[in-house]
Amino acid sequence: MKTLRLILGDQLNHKHSWYSNDDEDTWYFLAEMRQETDYVKHHIQKVVAFFEAMAEFAQWLEDRGKNVIYYTLDTPENTQKLGSNIARLVSEHQFERFQYQLPDEYRLDQQLKLLADDLSIPSEPFDSEHFLTDRQSLSRFFDSKKSLLMESFYRHMRKQHQILLNTDGSPVGGQWNYDQNNRNKWKGEPKIPPQRGFRKQVAETLKRIERAGVNTFGAISPEQFNWPTTRTDALAMLRHFCEVLLPHFGDYQDAMDPDEVYLFHSRLSFAMNCKLLHPMEVIEKSVETWQKKQESIDISQIEGFVRQILGWREYMRGVYWKEMPGYRRNNRLRNQRDLPGFYWTGETDMNCLHHAIKNSLEHAYAHHIQRLMITGNFALLAQVHPDQVDGWYLGIYIDAIEWVEMPNTRGMSQFADGGLVATKPDISSGSYIHKMSNYCDACRYKVQERTSDDACPFNSLYWHFLMEKREAFQNNPRMSMMLHQLDKMPEEDKRAMRTRAQQIIRDPDAF
Repeated sequence: MKTLRLILGDQLNHKHSWYSNDDEDTWYFLAEMRQETDYVKHHIQKVVAFFEAMAEFAQWLEDRGKNVIYYTLDTPENTQKLGSNIARLVSEHQFERFQYQLPDEYRLDQQLKLLADDLSIPSEPFDSEHFLTDRQSLSRFFDSKKSLLMESFYRHMRKQHQILLNTDGSPVGGQWNYDQNNRNKWKGEPKIPPQRGFRKQVAETLKRIERAGVNTFGAISPEQFNWPTTRTDALAMLRHFCEVLLPHFGDYQDAMDPDEVYLFHSRLSFAMNCKLLHPMEVIEKSVETWQKKQESIDISQIEGFVRQILGWREYMRGVYWKEMPGYRRNNRLRNQRDLPGFYWTGETDMNCLHHAIKNSLEHAYAHHIQRLMITGNFALLAQVHPDQVDGWYLGIYIDAIEWVEMPNTRGMSQFADGGLVATKPDISSGSYIHKMSNYCDACRYKVQERTSDDACPFNSLYWHFLMEKREAFQNNPRMSMMLHQLDKMPEEDKRAMRTRAQQIIRDPDAF
């Protein structure tokens, strides 16, 4: 049967069984589409990276003798919409069967289901052969359990896949989780090794996007694009992380510095999320490196890395498919404010926000603590509507695909799901930022002060948030200590903090 197989931009899995199970009547279709560039405003590096990776993958298929149809944005036949592109190809090329890999985003899943129903030929979905769980694994695991505790799921995954276990099934090192060891502030030592760079030439792809009038934001260097867009690149970056960065990754994975964009982080998330790398090969390579170099790589370094991939990444995907489509409407704290304008420019006197946003605009990247405890923390304390926070995170980061972005934003960052993912809101005053970063010393605001004109805005916002949302946290045992501390404060201090916080919330771009 003459078969059309669809490959989406985040399904670039070189090892998929499709490519050893086809014939001369099988055709593969990839397309750059306005449907995907326009559903949210994206960072220019994100659009370029996906288009470059898709084109490279199409070439890889052609080099192996596969039949490939590749639509660029300016291909005349490109309708810019997935459904009409598929329908047109089926009609014009007289395909007899349509096959696709299950999408990881709900909107595309629904779109392809409707398309399959409308086509006049048989349609068949296939697994993407990437994740270590299926869509409903998490739901089955937590069936009849009271809470979706990530730690219990993570331990289950460690046991299931026999990762970092002794022969008797106990965790290597005697602990399942070394998170308490992964919270060191970086003070200039050890030195940050050079990142694995690529310096790709992407001028033609950039011009094509600009000619099409795609509305993007952020900076890009068309002569020195620095993200992996081929499997060879991705494997090189994985080797670099294991050999050079892993020895200190765990210690400093929560640290922040104004002059260091990546610290010891791997930068593998884009390659993994578009499936150039399989999560198990990343885990196995990193564990193998640790096993060979235990004299220089502590168990806490490798466990912290494995937890992010085997635990958190699979957990977030499971939460997404368990809770969609309703999850995208969650706003349990009823926050309604607009996202401050400085999120699009980085122009703020708050040094931590300035650098976290500036780095995001320049590199399409920030690591998880910058996202959670700087940009996410401020947005929650300022009571920004989660729809706007969602859109910003989905657009600005090169690795942001809805299945991983939304539960991290609505759940972990903004507590909009009311505690489904996080047992308490991840909020802090300036003291946590000062403890974990090198931002505060060069900031015009004083981290120790709460209500003066020079006081760190995070301080009054934090206590004001607890006052405003007290009812939502009244019965949360993990919030009881802070609420008790709030109760002991003099009323005069609380009034002053409320006044200061309301000034910031009304006009955040003035700060």
